[in-house]
Amino acid sequence: MAGENVLYYGDNLYVLRDHIPDESIDLIYLDPPFNSNRSYNVIFREANTSGEAEAQIEAFDDTWRWTTETERALNELAQSRNIPPPLVDLLNGFVGFLGRNDLTAYLVMLAGRLIELHRVLKPHGTLFLHCDLTAGHYIKIVLDAVFGKDKLINQITWKRTSAHSDARQGGKRMGRITDLIFWYAKGETWTHNVQYTPYSQAYIEDFYRHVEEGTGRRYRLDNLTGPGGERKGNPAYEVMGVTRYWRYSKAKMQALIDAGRIVQTNPGAVPQYKRYLDEMPGVPLQDIWTDIKPVQSHSKEYLGYPTQKPRPLLERIIRMASNPGDLVLDPFCGCGTTVAAAQALDRRWIGIDITHLAINLICNRLNTMFPGISYRVVGQPTTLDGARKLAATDRHEFELWAIAQVGARPAKGQPKKGADQGVDGVLFFPDPKTRKQQKVIVQVKSGKVKRGDVATLAHDLEREGAVAGLFLTLDPPTAPMIAEAASVGFYKTALLGSEYSYPRIQILTIEGLLSGRERPQLPFGATAALKQAEKYRARAEDFMQDMFAGIEDVEDQDGGDFIDEE
Repeated sequence: MAGENVLYYGDNLYVLRDHIPDESIDLIYLDPPFNSNRSYNVIFREANTSGEAEAQIEAFDDTWRWTTETERALNELAQSRNIPPPLVDLLNGFVGFLGRNDLTAYLVMLAGRLIELHRVLKPHGTLFLHCDLTAGHYIKIVLDAVFGKDKLINQITWKRTSAHSDARQGGKRMGRITDLIFWYAKGETWTHNVQYTPYSQAYIEDFYRHVEEGTGRRYRLDNLTGPGGERKGNPAYEVMGVTRYWRYSKAKMQALIDAGRIVQTNPGAVPQYKRYLDEMPGVPLQDIWTDIKPVQSHSKEYLGYPTQKPRPLLERIIRMASNPGDLVLDPFCGCGTTVAAAQALDRRWIGIDITHLAINLICNRLNTMFPGISYRVVGQPTTLDGARKLAATDRHEFELWAIAQVGARPAKGQPKKGADQGVDGVLFFPDPKTRKQQKVIVQVKSGKVKRGDVATLAHDLEREGAVAGLFLTLDPPTAPMIAEAASVGFYKTALLGSEYSYPRIQILTIEGLLSGRERPQLPFGATAALKQAEKYRARAEDFMQDMFAGIEDVEDQDGGDFIDEE
């Protein structure tokens, strides 16, 4: 695994147990989904006894329910030799106080995974857990039980939006505009690269109000006297007619004078040090973050994915708590912001998610942002036999995986298990001639196929207002199916005076898609509804612009004296 970037499809509990060695990870970030009022792509429910998780996606809403499997998971935690007894007492206390409900089911699920995450962290490694106020206070106590109550480094408050109010809908509380991020250490030491934010304009104008003639450089004047005087061993001598205990030796003081760094504002005044604004790193990062904007629909990095976190947020965490070459893990990686940020900052990474939809989105994002990137995907079908196994195990997940092979998304944007409605996926393309967005529908078949299935898809074209349909099948099409597809005709368009035709019904086999022999025949620009990521540009000005918008004023933003003492 050393040096290799890996995406795992599957239940992160079992991926951690089966694939991630002890003390191998430098930094963990996780945003485990819980909040019935927010949308997620994952439903994560342990619903059988075989050790395999049931992957569900229902209306992009996360749902946790206390079931017999939750009861079994709690019993397993209680009986495990690896679980600290205080954690078992804590979970029992939660159940006794809160009851057996969605929240306690979530806390039981999370506790088992935090034990594994603690195991895989290196002794100097740290963990960042991102949550909102719904369960944050309970999660912190669970973290205390797993890591130790003395291992909290910081509780970070991220201002994720400017304003929010439910008053018009009858809400009787203030707007909730912040998230919590808990930063925990495993051992007594950890990586901390101090980060800085820029000074506010008001602070600059108040403290760096001097402007140097000729250069235009802003500066402020600082005290040069040695704190503690003779008691602290500071030398006493005369400078510009003033005798004091100084913080520098006489030789260094003369060097500063020769360099034009010592200023006497008036005869007899105590000389001061000229500190230039452009030499200062900024404000040392504090535990309230108001300068990183959320991902909005007009943001360049927006992918159309619920709960997508801004890349500058993850880049800040990764810069602060790891070094180039370190290994970063996100066990709930969603649309892949953590792994994209880690890749951009020259870290190795591991991502885990329980839906094929998320894994395929991450792959598309990485391949677009970092052309030629090398990584491995574990748990997704790469052969026809693997695809058949997935279809037999979970037909719904097979459908989601299959439609992703042709760049489509779930038909209604809210994939659900249930009766076959004839349309499993959809994608769009702009007609080259009219520029009007045209719809293509996708039907997936994992069992035996026949001519009538193709005829049904042809009727679905009219009902859905689609110009073409893709029929994806595990089994090879029969001759009557091929004839039926051909009878539906072609979609025709023109570009630069040339006419192009595309079959309205296209039958594609899973084997052909996996081998690359078969691809949809569609005009250039056909795409799923989720936006494509931008190609990564490692430009400092982009990072600074995204990272430092909207800094709040700080009373002493220099964070102390940065003059080097001899």
